[in-house]
Amino acid sequence: MLSKFGSKVSSRFGSLDPLIIFIVLAVIVAIFFPISGRPAEWFSTATVVAVAVLFFLYGARLSTREALDGLTNWRLHATILAFTFVLFPLIGVALRPVGMSYNPELYMGVLYLTLVPSTVQSSVAFTSIARGNVAGAIVSASASNVLGVVVTPALVMLLMSQRSGGGSGVVIDAHVFGDIALQLLLPFILGQFARRWGSVAEFAARKATKLVDRGSIVMVVYSAFSAGVVAGVWSTIGVRDIVILCVFSVVLVAFMLWLSRFAALRLGFDNADMKAIQFCGSKKSLASGLPMAAVIFGSSSIGLLIVPLMIFHQIQLMMCSWLASRYAQLP
Repeated sequence: MLSKFGSKVSSRFGSLDPLIIFIVLAVIVAIFFPISGRPAEWFSTATVVAVAVLFFLYGARLSTREALDGLTNWRLHATILAFTFVLFPLIGVALRPVGMSYNPELYMGVLYLTLVPSTVQSSVAFTSIARGNVAGAIVSASASNVLGVVVTPALVMLLMSQRSGGGSGVVIDAHVFGDIALQLLLPFILGQFARRWGSVAEFAARKATKLVDRGSIVMVVYSAFSAGVVAGVWSTIGVRDIVILCVFSVVLVAFMLWLSRFAALRLGFDNADMKAIQFCGSKKSLASGLPMAAVIFGSSSIGLLIVPLMIFHQIQLMMCSWLASRYAQLP
């Protein structure tokens, strides 16, 4: 029913991908009808379950050989991590003269977004939609978030020492290791075991995975944007700054998608690996970035700091959704 509705809507708006339409609708609904309180907790739990089901289906769909190949493809993982924790931070540092002269506090938010890990769920989902190396994307995106627990605070101390308060120190929350293992890796392993029943693998190979990966992305967008509306973060920034951040995010995502594709092809990666590098190396995680910001800077002082990351998060989903759909349509 969801896909039929999306197809009807997209037919009225040309070739616009239904997923983009649903993402935009999720943002609009979150603005006017944000979810909060106990319903927000229930919805957050439902989102976690949807993501876990998604990774179970990934595990059931992938052959064990493909999963092992994804685990041992160290060149792929090193390239993606270089984009996430080297190239992105270098761009953030290069923007310092312009950002500090325009709005120092807003620039610190831009710098912070370049330091956080890559997304896991959406990176893998888009790689799957584009028929890329899903196993490699799962390993790389998970490794990004695990390493980000240490690397992101270290980069913050190195590049944002004035903003982070110097002597307050940085607390590392080890719960992220358990969250990734429980919510992502365990369902994937269970899916691998479930492959022994052929009907499960066949079910995962059909439209079930496509429906769950796209639906979970929409759920993540609505949950994240609702949280921002309820917290009042949008009232701390002017319309002009929002427009500038939107334009900046579009340019940055487009540049990283081009650069990641260019680098992957020059380094000799095949088409499937190139797509994994694009979708894992071009994105930043709101799900990881927000909790880390609360721990590093204190939850009472992250209002304006997280706005660039929230805007970038929405823009990257829309642009990567369009690109993944374009790849899916190619023979």
